Amino acid sequence: MQATPSPAGRVGPALGAAGAVLALWSLAAWSGAVAPGLLPGPAATAAALADGVRSGVLVSDLAASLARAGQGFALGAAVGGALGFATGYLPGLSAAVTPVVSFLRPIPAIALVPLAAAWFGIGESAKRLLIAYAVALAVWLYVHDGVSRVPVSHLRAARSLGAPLHRRFTEVLLPAAAPALLAALRYGASVALLALVAAELGGADRGLAYRLQVDGQFLRVDRMFAGLIVLGLLGVAADLVLAAVGRRFVHWSAS
Repeated sequence: MQATPSPAGRVGPALGAAGAVLALWSLAAWSGAVAPGLLPGPAATAAALADGVRSGVLVSDLAASLARAGQGFALGAAVGGALGFATGYLPGLSAAVTPVVSFLRPIPAIALVPLAAAWFGIGESAKRLLIAYAVALAVWLYVHDGVSRVPVSHLRAARSLGAPLHRRFTEVLLPAAAPALLAALRYGASVALLALVAAELGGADRGLAYRLQVDGQFLRVDRMFAGLIVLGLLGVAADLVLAAVGRRFVHWSAS
């Protein structure tokens, strides 16, 4: 069995890869193969990022996006996780629900922006619900699969020993499906950021994706690169936090 690398052992390769990307990026910008206005180097992007922080625009956009993504993720994870446990445990419910979810999953959140605006307006509710929709479908898939793979013999053994339903859930089903639940949350966090982009294109006046659209209209590619980097760092931070939570509370998982 291969040993899990320590946090320090994972930082080195990550920093090396980041350095290689920065070097290639600098070389591509310096070569002049692409116009400087269309491919800003790391220094120009860092300057745009610092300018956004000084002006307060980036902080305001980041706060708005974090609120939307966080609330949508929490709602979607709760709905998708609960439904995934139910359909994974109850075959009859799975037979009824799985075709509906399979129909909805290929429909991206961005395709529902006009419908959400018509139903809920262009306020925050529509944006949160769009994010929750995307997250719920993603989380459901992982949780449903994890719960359905729990050996039935384990549940039958617990029942034969007299364990009531709530103990079978908390002491057998939940620990066995916890690694899948952790994977679902980590994937759902990235999906929340993807859906955030779609949600903020539907009438926002603040937010990282909204600012990307505005900067694109004025061809401020340096600011666009800065916004994309912030979005990527948000995804990395969310994944690291959830992975740390998993190592703390789901220590039998290899995440």
